[in-house]
Amino acid sequence: MPDPSLLCVQTISKKFGKDIILDQVSMEMNKGDLKVLIGPSGGGKSTLLQCINLLIFPDQGHIELNGQRISPRRTRDLLAYRQQIGMIFQDFNLFDHLTALDNVRIALRKVKKLSKIQATFRAEQELERVGLSGQARLYPAELSGGQKQRVSIARALAMDPLLLLLDEPTSALDPELIGEVLSVIRDLSQSGMTMLMATHQMGFARALAQEILFMEKGRIVEHGSPGLLLSPVSNGQSRTLDFCTKLSELYDEN
Repeated sequence: MPDPSLLCVQTISKKFGKDIILDQVSMEMNKGDLKVLIGPSGGGKSTLLQCINLLIFPDQGHIELNGQRISPRRTRDLLAYRQQIGMIFQDFNLFDHLTALDNVRIALRKVKKLSKIQATFRAEQELERVGLSGQARLYPAELSGGQKQRVSIARALAMDPLLLLLDEPTSALDPELIGEVLSVIRDLSQSGMTMLMATHQMGFARALAQEILFMEKGRIVEHGSPGLLLSPVSNGQSRTLDFCTKLSELYDEN
């Protein structure tokens, strides 16, 4: 019997008022996958990521992690689930009054209940992993945007997540800083980290994603390998090709 998918999203829907934000969305991820969400603004990419992490609860459908249906009845169950799903936001969400080291260390102390020595060791490991061992004692105001985003990645990694969700992790960065964050994500992918990422970085998606999912009006309307979706095709996929061509012109990494 084959192993269950690491993540299985089954027909989830979400409305805000009368607006349908997600409409019967289903997808699966296996361990080690890097999948990329693309599509126009307002298409539902961020809401999908937040529903997977249960920062927003879907109105319908369900989520399975490692074959187990997720239906947290208590706050502790919800927090335990979220520990397994790391979330990277476009605006970093760092504590301005804490150093880079303390931003990574705080959840290890308060959530994982590690000792100060254990938490410090682990936080330093993750900061080194993202290339920031020399900036551990600096505050967010002393870091570049790319460095702040790498701290947020280190903070998520320190919790040992099964899956990392990245919501436009480079959109708030100056063009010259995008490469350093994408380099970290590339290294994580090559090390086997499972990731679902919303992005406009088409060059990155083309090079590393196993699958690209095109979202529009709350639905995954097309999906496939980068070679399939980002190559000249006809009829059914012309809309995706047209959109990706525009994105490549606007967000060219080269």
